[in-house]
Amino acid sequence: MLDLKTLKPLVRQIAEEKGLSEESVFEALEVAFAAAYKKEYGKKTQIIHAKINSENGKIKFWQTKLVLDPSSILTDEEEKTMREKEAEVKKEDEENQEIRKVKFNPERYILLEEAKKIKPNCEVGEELIFPLEVKSDFSRIAAQTAKQVILQKLKEFEKETILSEFKEKEGKIVSGIIQRIERRNIYVDLGKTFGVLYVNEGIPREYYRVGERKKFYILRLEERGKGPTILLSRSHPKFVSGLFEIEVPEISEGIVEIKSIAREPGSRTKIAVISKEESIDPVGACVGQKGTRVTTIIDELNGEKIDIIPYSEEPTKYVAAALGPAKISETEVISEKREVRVFVPPEQLSLAIGKNGQNVRLAAKLTGWKIDIRSALAPEEKIEGGTAETAESTEEQIKTKSNSTQKRKLKKKKDENKN
Repeated sequence: MLDLKTLKPLVRQIAEEKGLSEESVFEALEVAFAAAYKKEYGKKTQIIHAKINSENGKIKFWQTKLVLDPSSILTDEEEKTMREKEAEVKKEDEENQEIRKVKFNPERYILLEEAKKIKPNCEVGEELIFPLEVKSDFSRIAAQTAKQVILQKLKEFEKETILSEFKEKEGKIVSGIIQRIERRNIYVDLGKTFGVLYVNEGIPREYYRVGERKKFYILRLEERGKGPTILLSRSHPKFVSGLFEIEVPEISEGIVEIKSIAREPGSRTKIAVISKEESIDPVGACVGQKGTRVTTIIDELNGEKIDIIPYSEEPTKYVAAALGPAKISETEVISEKREVRVFVPPEQLSLAIGKNGQNVRLAAKLTGWKIDIRSALAPEEKIEGGTAETAESTEEQIKTKSNSTQKRKLKKKKDENKN
């Protein structure tokens, strides 16, 4: 019998430290006791289990044997053939796999005829339980085995808990402390585990300090090395929308909705919002009183500029707002090209296009419309840098260009082979 006065507080302490349930810790202990019993009193091929009664501290041990039909037992000749074809067997589809024959081991299996003498209504594939004598004295080697097993089992439970918890947080914002920086990659302490912010997922020109607390967007979970790794991002567009959900109650409550977002990390973000209640100004709600809400987000983004615009179903109105702060004279939809032609006063051209075409580029990504900016005084003339494709169009162009390059290479190879 185990001393519950000592055991229960210890189980509770381990559960709290590892973030596990007390049932999981007891289960790990049971697996460890079973391993120690097998090491000390059992045989290598036996399957032994243990169960601790958390009410009175009593522990039970038992052995299980699988009931087999004689037709599923391997003969010596069949065993030799199976070994020769082992590689092929591994490749079989599990769904179409038939019940494989096994080499009979009296410590692991029992034939149906013998099993029915113990339990008359038992069936093939059932496990029979054989109680074992309770033992409490274990050698140092058995105790060491139990220790290794319990540590391994606790690690497995801890890993499962972390995976389950952070799987639910995938696509959400978390807070963490920067633990270390290696080769420009940032390792972040998230409490129960750590996350990694790779250099390409950080905000350009942002400086990170060890011990600093920051917010991060959870991209996804990956299992590598000793445990699950949480991949983080601060450059993802959804990181910005997640920050707005935290800072703007109207968004988290579903009154204001973020319809679209376009971002160039470290430089500028455009976000389109709409209100489901006429009495609520979506832009005003996001900006906050005296700009307090948006300022908090800008500070978190290391000074990145944010343009908040009202969403509209009308393309001309939507595109005009997206090109802000430039003032637009007139807009025209060219439906067959899904394009909006925008006419602006000459003095507003540079503002509408933006530095290196950033403003018009972000506006096109935000609205999903191709934008062609022209001067109101020369509407027929195209302006250099004044045209921007949507994100989809850009991807299609890259794909088409890649396919064309591959076709040219294949043609060149064929011509060379002919010669």
